[in-house]
Amino acid sequence: MEFDLNKLKKRPSYPFETIAVGLAFSPRMEIILSEAKKIADACNAKLVLIHIGTKTKEKEKSLGDILFRNNIEERKIKTIWAEGDVVDTILKLCKLNIIDLLILGALERENIIKFYLGSIARTISRKAKCSVLLITSTSAQKPKQKVIINAGADHPKTMHTINTAFYFAKHTGIKEVTLVHEVHAPALAMAMADSSSAPEVTKLKKEYTEEETNKLHSMISKCDIGNLKINEKIIKGRPGYAIRQYSETKKADLLVINSPDTHLTFLDRIFTHDIEYILADLPCNLLIVHSRV
Repeated sequence: MEFDLNKLKKRPSYPFETIAVGLAFSPRMEIILSEAKKIADACNAKLVLIHIGTKTKEKEKSLGDILFRNNIEERKIKTIWAEGDVVDTILKLCKLNIIDLLILGALERENIIKFYLGSIARTISRKAKCSVLLITSTSAQKPKQKVIINAGADHPKTMHTINTAFYFAKHTGIKEVTLVHEVHAPALAMAMADSSSAPEVTKLKKEYTEEETNKLHSMISKCDIGNLKINEKIIKGRPGYAIRQYSETKKADLLVINSPDTHLTFLDRIFTHDIEYILADLPCNLLIVHSRV
């Protein structure tokens, strides 16, 4: 079956009309499926279950028992059993089924044994034509009270990410979000180093912070906030690394970020990309918004 890519081009990043769950028959499958059902119900979305692997009677029974315990009617969902390369097959099935959000279980910390699964998350997040929600083991069943949005003011994807995050928050009962703008300014550091006095340094810092804060205000003013309470925060540090550290310190339940850029330069492949810092050591659940622009 050939897929018509035009069905995805310029498709809005929200609403989430069809949600897919990548199922691995692990002890955490029920937690992930339960969370997926809550999100699908909240967004009034269709639910598609995808398992890459051999279909057996034992797996069918296990899945049936989980669906029953979580009040998920089999006739109201679509279950796909497929074999092949995990990443390629999931990506193809997401395209064929016009998936808006793909939910996957995620490992909080990588080691040598877990590296393969971490690589799958990286590859899917970069190549998927839909948003991806990675669920960690520790925060899947808690109410998402602490939500952080990475609002990189200078990236064209950011407005799509903020609006999608607000949509997700309003539909899933989240009342408050914090927009965080990472500031990594080597040029500012050089300017301060060349300054001859402490007052000049203080003035430079103040002007730069005000400029970045105004960018954040401008983006928020263009959004449909509804009844959400919006907090704003400017943090300094290397993109990706700074937001991960901030999310960990604040014990966030959900971090929302832009999807990674697909066209990497040679230098991007040498140096650590911002999303790599986050995927290598997830501080909480992670929603990667694909703007489809």
